[in-house]
Amino acid sequence: MHTGEEPQGGGPRRVARVVLLDPDDRILLLHGHEPDDLADDWWFTPGGGLEGAETREEAALRELAEETGITDVDLGPVLWRRRCSFPFAGRRWDQDEWYYLARTTQTATAATGLTELERRSVAGARWWTCRELARAHETVYPTRLAELLRTLLDEGPPASPVTLDTEIV
Repeated sequence: MHTGEEPQGGGPRRVARVVLLDPDDRILLLHGHEPDDLADDWWFTPGGGLEGAETREEAALRELAEETGITDVDLGPVLWRRRCSFPFAGRRWDQDEWYYLARTTQTATAATGLTELERRSVAGARWWTCRELARAHETVYPTRLAELLRTLLDEGPPASPVTLDTEIV
């Protein structure tokens, strides 16, 4: 959710996200909300926009460290790609997101590098089992995450990234 520079040429913001799994195959999600409305909330994967000339892989690892404090990570392949558009903090965000698989044994989190906007809109982190995610009544992005995670755990990473449906909120 980093509010970095807008992409040159007015295209979508380039974003790297992390599907972080622990040794028990739980996924780490962050709990976000509108800065001025705690009730307008959702869960989402760590990640954010590319800064400067960094690669998506570099952005994925940097964002993960900033948002969770987790740096002991084995970054894997790109699982999914998605275009999305949503209102947040008084403006519309158009993003081209790549979701990387990552594994870690480090399950304690500490959000040490949040931006000012993130400090006002991220309420914490939680490890979820696939079953908990499938039963959740909360809003989760991407919206099919429970199903996507089940397929990932059952079949392993796809041979090439899967393009998810565009989500416009």
